[in-house]
Amino acid sequence: MASITIYSDYVCPYCLLAEKELSDAIGDRDISVTWRPFELRPAPEATLRPEDPYLPSVWQRSVYPLALGLGVPIRLPSISPQPRTAKAFEILAMAQDQGLDHAYSMRVLRAFFQEGRDIGDSECLIEIAAEVGLDPDKARQALESGAYAQRHREAQRYAREDMHITSVPTIVIGKLMFRGTPPLGELKRAIEQLESEEKGDQPPASSHA
Repeated sequence: MASITIYSDYVCPYCLLAEKELSDAIGDRDISVTWRPFELRPAPEATLRPEDPYLPSVWQRSVYPLALGLGVPIRLPSISPQPRTAKAFEILAMAQDQGLDHAYSMRVLRAFFQEGRDIGDSECLIEIAAEVGLDPDKARQALESGAYAQRHREAQRYAREDMHITSVPTIVIGKLMFRGTPPLGELKRAIEQLESEEKGDQPPASSHA
């Protein structure tokens, strides 16, 4: 099965919006979407505050118009300062092991941007984990023990140093990399190219005769 990777930070509204565009481009194709972390402001860097001028300006100028065009309900969360996402990404690692990273990531994004929930809070994350089919007791144990903390740090290093990710969302489709929310047509062409390359990797039918 062909696979597309999204590098994201759960406090980035464009990650939620880009997924909608990507989902439309995929349609009914048999393509999986995997999620990888890229914290925009890892500790100890300060996170953004919604009462400061920057976030409201960006939302009014860019986020809300794009969301309206895509038909995605979204609102600027009032939590201040914005939550750190390291814990959320530790649970992502658990979700990846069970093939639930897409469901989990979408649930986290919707919890923050549509419900205003604090995704930096462990109890909130445990509830979200349970909602997508993860064992809440194991999620709690993982957060308390830091079982996935090193894995998240390595994933963050890989994104930054090996993949040269500098912004989110970054969508990787085959050999192509899109930063931001690319036009639907570009995504469709990239997906068609990916499918063509995947089919090209398969041996011809005559070779099985």
